[in-house]
Amino acid sequence: MGYPHPPHPRETVLLSQYFGDPEARSLAGWRQRGGYRALEQALAMEPTAVTTIVKDSGLRGRGGAGFPTGTKWSFMKPGDGKAHYLCCNADESEPGTFKDREIMRWTPHALVEGCAIAAYAIGAETVYIYIRGEFTEPLQRMTEAVREAYAAGLLGPGAMGGKARIDVRIHKGAGAYICGEETALMNSIEGRRGNPRIKPPFPATAGLFGMPTTINNVETLAAVPHIITQGAAWYKAMCLSSPKSPGTKLFSVCGNVRRPGNYEVVLGFPFEEFLYDLCGGPPAGRKFKAIIPGGASVPIQTMDEVRATKMDYEGFVAGGSMLGSGGVICIDDAQCMVKQIGRLARFFAHESCAQCTQCREGTSWTTKIVERIEAGQGTPDDLDTLLEIADNMTGKTICVLSDSCAVPVVSGIQKFRDEFDAHIQGHRCPFRVAAAAA
Repeated sequence: MGYPHPPHPRETVLLSQYFGDPEARSLAGWRQRGGYRALEQALAMEPTAVTTIVKDSGLRGRGGAGFPTGTKWSFMKPGDGKAHYLCCNADESEPGTFKDREIMRWTPHALVEGCAIAAYAIGAETVYIYIRGEFTEPLQRMTEAVREAYAAGLLGPGAMGGKARIDVRIHKGAGAYICGEETALMNSIEGRRGNPRIKPPFPATAGLFGMPTTINNVETLAAVPHIITQGAAWYKAMCLSSPKSPGTKLFSVCGNVRRPGNYEVVLGFPFEEFLYDLCGGPPAGRKFKAIIPGGASVPIQTMDEVRATKMDYEGFVAGGSMLGSGGVICIDDAQCMVKQIGRLARFFAHESCAQCTQCREGTSWTTKIVERIEAGQGTPDDLDTLLEIADNMTGKTICVLSDSCAVPVVSGIQKFRDEFDAHIQGHRCPFRVAAAAA
């Protein structure tokens, strides 16, 4: 099925309501659908009041960390005499994740409006929207939306006829996964090599160009206009499980599944029902073996764990994984887990900025060992070596890329040890043998 798909009856479409509607892309079309009413409402309020509404709503960052958005905004101090910046992280480089791309493709003004509201709330006159370089169409849509907003007086000095100045600039990335990390993103905007920075200082103190900065994800900012117009209580009430995880969430579904695509559900939705009812389950004649629920850098789930999981921040942790970016990767019983884990390790090894020794060396050696096991050339000691390398990589680097490589390896060995042992003892990949026999 192509993207976007028709809404499923059990979806709660909020951000994805106009996916597939070409008329929603233009300023005129977006205003007909209620666009920029939230910005007008926000500009009539005190900045701190806007932050309070978002804080009371319980909105959490949708890029992966899940940090409360209003709390993050409250770290900024409008009127402190310093230049403030807002960075929108639209790099979306996590494997298995493609939700932000669709927001920018179909509803670019939703993101522009969310950015403008956030900028006003934190006292930022300049917004940088950092878009992944490969996102050709989203870049075009966002550039046109910003142009339209300036032409209509919605951005720039005296935005929307008020006193605030809000400038929005589109910054094109160059395809580096590491630039999705917030401090590497800021270095890239400044024209530096995209290496993560040591923290502290944190961005709210010394971020872009050394000034107070807030970094938010595309999906996070696109939710803000709805919260302003409908109210914090309305958003807070959208909750099926943990009160700490309100609102809707876009989940990108790919891999061995009948109906891939982006799905929007209220947080707390039963994960097993999501996979089988909304996404159609595995291909005909197959069974799900494993699910990676939040993008490539979160622990792999077994199907026993999936059955007990609620789709929110707390629920995925209780189910042995994390919500992450919401990139759901489905793996059926015809796939070799050792091969899949090796592919993930190779990705992270390729994308390491090489700044930290543990990451530079650890991701490389992890990849070599896992690929050697997959080829039938592993030894029993290799698994202990992999776990030791993972321990040396975890929590010991400037950013979490090395942790992201270690996580699928450790969870894979813990939960699918039998497949690693079969490769080592049989000196071959049993899945290759089965495929050849078929």
